[in-house]
Amino acid sequence: MGGIGKTTVAKAIYNTISHKFGARSFVANIRENSKHANDQVNLQRQLISDITKTQVFKIPDIDRGKKIIQERFPNIKSFVVLDDVDSVNQLNALCGSLQWFCPGSVIVITTRDMHLLNVLKADHKYRMREMNKIESLELLSWHAFKQAVPLNEDFRELSKNVVAYCGGLPLALEVLGSCLHERTIQEWSAALSKLQRIPNKDIHAKLKISYDGLNDHMEKDIFLDICCFFINKDRSYVTQILDGCGLHAKNGLQVLIERSLLKVGRNNKLEMHDLLQGMGKEIIRESPPKDPEERSRLWFHEEVLDVLIEHTGTKAIEGISLKEPGTHRECLIDSKAFQEMRKLRLLQLDYVNLIGDYALLSKKLRWLCWHGFPLKFTPTTFCQEQLVAIDFKYSKLKVVWKEPQLLEMLKTLNLSHSSYLTQTPNFTKLPNLERLVMKDCQSLILIAESIGDLKNLLHVNLKDCKSLRELPRSIYKLKSLKTLILSGCLLIDHLEEDFEQMEGLTSLMADNTAITQVPFSLARLRGLVQHGYVSLCGYEGRAQDIFPSLVSSWMSRSNIPQSPIEEFVQSISSLVLSLGQTSGFHGISPFQFARPAGSLNSLLLQLGVCDKANFLKDRISQGWNYGGWDDSLLPGDQYPDWFIYEGEGCLVNFKVPQVIGCQLKAMLLNVVYYSCMDDTTAPQFLIDVLIINYTKATIMQHKGDWVTFHEDAKWQSIIPSLQPGDHVELVLSIGPHFPVKKIAAYLIYDGSKRRRLLE
Repeated sequence: MGGIGKTTVAKAIYNTISHKFGARSFVANIRENSKHANDQVNLQRQLISDITKTQVFKIPDIDRGKKIIQERFPNIKSFVVLDDVDSVNQLNALCGSLQWFCPGSVIVITTRDMHLLNVLKADHKYRMREMNKIESLELLSWHAFKQAVPLNEDFRELSKNVVAYCGGLPLALEVLGSCLHERTIQEWSAALSKLQRIPNKDIHAKLKISYDGLNDHMEKDIFLDICCFFINKDRSYVTQILDGCGLHAKNGLQVLIERSLLKVGRNNKLEMHDLLQGMGKEIIRESPPKDPEERSRLWFHEEVLDVLIEHTGTKAIEGISLKEPGTHRECLIDSKAFQEMRKLRLLQLDYVNLIGDYALLSKKLRWLCWHGFPLKFTPTTFCQEQLVAIDFKYSKLKVVWKEPQLLEMLKTLNLSHSSYLTQTPNFTKLPNLERLVMKDCQSLILIAESIGDLKNLLHVNLKDCKSLRELPRSIYKLKSLKTLILSGCLLIDHLEEDFEQMEGLTSLMADNTAITQVPFSLARLRGLVQHGYVSLCGYEGRAQDIFPSLVSSWMSRSNIPQSPIEEFVQSISSLVLSLGQTSGFHGISPFQFARPAGSLNSLLLQLGVCDKANFLKDRISQGWNYGGWDDSLLPGDQYPDWFIYEGEGCLVNFKVPQVIGCQLKAMLLNVVYYSCMDDTTAPQFLIDVLIINYTKATIMQHKGDWVTFHEDAKWQSIIPSLQPGDHVELVLSIGPHFPVKKIAAYLIYDGSKRRRLLE
């Protein structure tokens, strides 16, 4: 950005430290001094003369100049400033490579184009920032009053207005301060009023250099479109629209950003310095200044109204923005006003009642923003097959179309705050829709089943649709969907298990709904679990952070149906119990182990001084299969630390290690919990475990049974389907009266390699 102070800072650095180097050179105004064929040779001559401290009379051409630099500079530690570079050719002529200079040399480059620094692979890049308000007021005061502060309180208030207009741009503060020097308060006020319509010509000329330096008419059109219509709009949204205009917006926006003509702020919104926006609008106003109808874009309220009311529009007009300032008062316009605007592609008509034939609107429209659209349905004559984005916020629509409209290019449809709308449109003829936004549609009760046919849909926002009771089952077929927002849909009380089909989902917002139970299939959405954002059932944040709490909610008795203990015993292949110090242990119900567990081939009993040990062993040994686990590696004094994973509270996570030559046989959980009950009053309780495999995006549930314990720890063994490298999280619940203090997970491997593991 011009006028931000790049050259001033470079000069300050040069004057401060360049004397510490063997040679130095400040090559100024390179852009301005490179307009003619031999100019770059002259710049080479200056650089060589400064560094070698000898007068160079003649350099035949640029290539010879490069050769001289490469021959003479490597032996001289130099400090060089290349000021206002704006092309790769200029860089190649003066500093084609850092290898041209002696190690320890410093080359400072100022430019409006960040891309040039990337080409050169600069070690350090610094983007200049605007001055803050205090610095701005001081700089303005030095130029306007020749002192650090305004003369009096009246001038102070006017000075603050000038500072706000300048937006921290040093050039503007200096120019306007000098222009207002020794002017009266009335002259200050008049100057400020004029600046709102017509920018200062010196500031405009300096800023316009960046615009003139853009590569082609497409980049310039993108800049002018953003100046007039798209400030504070979402970058992706604007890219869609301008791509639809054939402007290759993705590359063009990046160029504007690199040249500091545009910024991307919070929430991906496009931002621009006010003076740059004013410069862009002035470029449009200048051609021609007295005939608004002959300009390419119209935005000034009085001029737009004049053109529309007088029907003076021409084919030169490509964009119109008509917004009633500070009011939603409806404006009446005849559609004949648009009859001659055959190149119109961008149209904003907020709270306008258009009477007449809608077919008179340009067929080249790509963007239609019509807040407060006045009709109950769009007319059949409204045929806009080239539209990329429709914004009908605050409309009076009851039905979008009586008959489906074919809009093959439509990417974004925004119907938010349409209070009378009862149903979505039929989506069968919107095959490329990517964004559907229907926030705060208070009467919406029906979403068309055809939404499931939208293969490219990425974003659905139904926030605060308070009458909506359910989603169509077909919506779960949207594999491409990344964001689903249901927040504030007070009557939606469930989500289907079909959720797992939405494999592209990365953001789910469903807070402030009637949903009380999260579908288990949510855990199988890898993108959501690993990288997504969730707001659901009182939990909000990154999915990785809140998922343990969500999983714990799944494990409550109200959410998990009861199943017979026989099913649990038949499904496990190993079991570990730790019952040390349990003098009050009275036994386990006979049905728990009465049947042989066909798959149970591993058992570890840590009984300590339990006085019922013999009884317990006798009961469990009925039907025991002794094969397969006679040489297993189990927890003990020599158990390798890298097979033990501990976690505070009710969860632990780890990555399964690679153990060459060994097979994972089981996983043992040691649970430490709190209990304030004594041995005689301790109730029975359950242990449930969820195993979440983030790598495979799977979830396994292992249900325990009612068991009486009077000890602060319990072992339970589970055989999971885990592979080396899997990222795993275990979440455990043992009932509301027994908060979990700590979990330790032990990985049990085939014992045939026991010695190798211990070594």
